[in-house]
Amino acid sequence: MTLTQIWRFLTIMLASFSLSLSMAHLLELPQRMKFDQQLWVRVTVFENVYRLFGSVGAFFEVSAIFMAIVLSYLVRKRSSTFYWTLGGTVLLTIALVSWIIFVAPMNAEFAKWLTNPVPLDWTRYRNQWEYAHAINAIIKIIGFSLLVLSVTIETPTRKRVH
Repeated sequence: MTLTQIWRFLTIMLASFSLSLSMAHLLELPQRMKFDQQLWVRVTVFENVYRLFGSVGAFFEVSAIFMAIVLSYLVRKRSSTFYWTLGGTVLLTIALVSWIIFVAPMNAEFAKWLTNPVPLDWTRYRNQWEYAHAINAIIKIIGFSLLVLSVTIETPTRKRVH
């Protein structure tokens, strides 16, 4: 295996791990939106069922972006795959920026709920948190797909004769 092939494999694996966490949020969305205030706040804020998403998930997300940036550099002279790789890299980065802008402030707000009353307009915070996660999942799906396409674009369609 070449360095580029190993790097591609590691990039796709890390991107898939990051995507898997986002998919969990996306798949849970319909049911979680039916939760009443008490259940939603208990599960999300007090019991913090997503605790590892912040630490392990952050590692996956940042590592996937770093790996994808380096991969874009490694394939920069291969026009057939470079733009697909770069597109995937950009979308993974946009998902992280979106998380920082839309989800992180909600997490900070939820931390206040541990010692303060839950605001009457709690659904506003819930909606932003839930829907931002769903949008990030969709962005990552497309970004991950572009990374996978970057590999399939270079896969030969005919067997080579040695």
